[in-house]
Amino acid sequence: MERNVVLIALFAALIAALGLVPKLTLASGIPITAQSMGIMLCGTVLGAKRGALAVLLFVVLVAAGLPLLAGGRGGLGVFTTPWAGFYYGFPVAAYAAGMVMEKWKNGSVTVIAAVAAVIGGIGALYLVAVPYYMVMKPAGLGEALLTAMAPFMPGDLIKAVLAGLITGALYKARPSSVLSRADAA
Repeated sequence: MERNVVLIALFAALIAALGLVPKLTLASGIPITAQSMGIMLCGTVLGAKRGALAVLLFVVLVAAGLPLLAGGRGGLGVFTTPWAGFYYGFPVAAYAAGMVMEKWKNGSVTVIAAVAAVIGGIGALYLVAVPYYMVMKPAGLGEALLTAMAPFMPGDLIKAVLAGLITGALYKARPSSVLSRADAA
């Protein structure tokens, strides 16, 4: 139990630390940061439940006002923008990535983790973020996908590959530390 609590807190801190990596701000005003890679790693390393809990802890800390988002943002106000669907989708994304890791038992951990990061960290995340954006903006599906979300895709794919490589390297060095694989055994 104590180990799980420590890992959940540690990965919430990892997401916050990845917000310190210099960001690239799009013309829309939305920053592209490394934090979404932290969401992916929560799922691929910790597994579905622990990964979602780590991300949920991070989201709760942001809601409580801690300036943990890229650019030092935090507080309830960030949850009222058209982009808040990403924050609401973060725990779902980590859970989905972790579930893929836990269910897909055979094959290269690096490849499985990269695919899990794409399915959870991009697919599941956008399933929450796109409809939320459409309602809050308001915007149609075409605008939401092509204008608002498409600029994130290349970076998100790079982050998914990096999450796969990091998870695979961690598994190779210390297999027991990748809990998503230990749970699958």
